[in-house]
Amino acid sequence: MSEQYTRDLQWMRHALALAERARVEHDEIPVGAVLLGPDGALIGEGFNRNILDHDPSAHAEIIALRAGGQALGNHRLVGCTLYVTLEPCAMCTMAIIHARIGRLVFGASDDKTGACGGVFNLIDDPRHNHRVAVTSGVLGPLASVTLSNYFRAKRGRPLLPLPDDAGQRDVPGVE
Repeated sequence: MSEQYTRDLQWMRHALALAERARVEHDEIPVGAVLLGPDGALIGEGFNRNILDHDPSAHAEIIALRAGGQALGNHRLVGCTLYVTLEPCAMCTMAIIHARIGRLVFGASDDKTGACGGVFNLIDDPRHNHRVAVTSGVLGPLASVTLSNYFRAKRGRPLLPLPDDAGQRDVPGVE
């Protein structure tokens, strides 16, 4: 396993733990995001807060980007890496591009609103003056089942089993 992939797993686990906090503490859709600075240090994190904050823009990615901007004292987050459990929507994708994020790593693809290759591919549109390196599918099956189970529980449907993947053993709340 490469050093980069090991690091990606570590930070995606952290994002999944944030997603779990969103679900357990606030009954929010479980999406978490972690932002690392150019030096690899944690500079921002967040989870969905739309319901809690009465704010349609309070997606996990936006919360993490805002924290990162404050930490760096700049609206440009050049060289930063954003980890998010779900493929970003159009709003978040454009914020990622405008912030000049260097790398995006996401877990589950979003076949309803994903804008990084899912439904749309805004992230790779050649008309943008900034390119973001994208890695998708990191702990994707676990992130996907986590989201599905949130909605299944809301509808009173049986939960899906968690994927059998040794790389997910250390995720908080996962046996």
